[in-house]
Amino acid sequence: MRALTLPQYGDPSLLTVSELPVPAPRPGQILVRTAGTAVNPVDLLVRSGELAGSISHPFPLILGWDLSGTVAEVGEGVDRFAPGDRIVAMSAQYATGVGTHAEYVALDAALAAPAPKTVDLVHAAALPLGGLTAYQALEKAAPRPGETLLVTGPVGAVGGFATQIAAARGVRVIALARPEDAALARELGAESVLFSDEPVPAGVADVLLETAGIAPQVIGAVRDGGRAVSIYAPEPPKAERGITVLQTFVEQDGDQLAVLSGLVDEGVLTLRVAEVSDFSAGPQAHRRLAAGGTRGKLILTP
Repeated sequence: MRALTLPQYGDPSLLTVSELPVPAPRPGQILVRTAGTAVNPVDLLVRSGELAGSISHPFPLILGWDLSGTVAEVGEGVDRFAPGDRIVAMSAQYATGVGTHAEYVALDAALAAPAPKTVDLVHAAALPLGGLTAYQALEKAAPRPGETLLVTGPVGAVGGFATQIAAARGVRVIALARPEDAALARELGAESVLFSDEPVPAGVADVLLETAGIAPQVIGAVRDGGRAVSIYAPEPPKAERGITVLQTFVEQDGDQLAVLSGLVDEGVLTLRVAEVSDFSAGPQAHRRLAAGGTRGKLILTP
């Protein structure tokens, strides 16, 4: 099978399309023939070696967390799926050792969910990691209908999903965005937009969802006694004025992913794809993502 492999940590040019054996599903696993797999910021961190302390798997590494595809085979004891089923899945590659940038991927059936029926299967790879991160962050932030939620990075993968989900739940979303992204933020469900190149007003939000790594600049926007949740590991918001501050890290969860697939089919979530390329374009995809400014997922196909 074809796989995008990394022989050692370093520059994107090291990413190579290799021929590897097709894995066999173990008990409790499914073997998926990949339709699409997205490139995410975590892949850049793994590839560069910044997460080397969290990786115990030998080279060559197969990167990738997002997966869409068709079940090719099921392992012993799997009754959740059958061959031919269309699925999406998230594999936390540094924890599972299973990267998704491969033509065939064997992973635990519990990590997968039925793919949305209303979108192209390749494009469905845009859902798992960003969707689960947003969903779980909102569960922790728990904004209630009528409350005001300030979202940083509202047109990114996580912020965009969070904006759509929160707006659908009756939460009043304020987006903190660049002026050129204001129209897209409103399209995703933001009720109002604050510009990131201007001072943020104090106390305008009940809850902050911080996805952009700018916590020190925006914590003042939360009212006294409000709540703040950050997905950004290096610099979570500092607690002040009675604000409850939490951090969240994405967890694999096939059941929650099934809920997200349903939200796509209901029209609540829009999957935004910037480009679909062959595995051989992996180095270019890493460079493009690192450069910033993409407004949609970069999807790789076998």
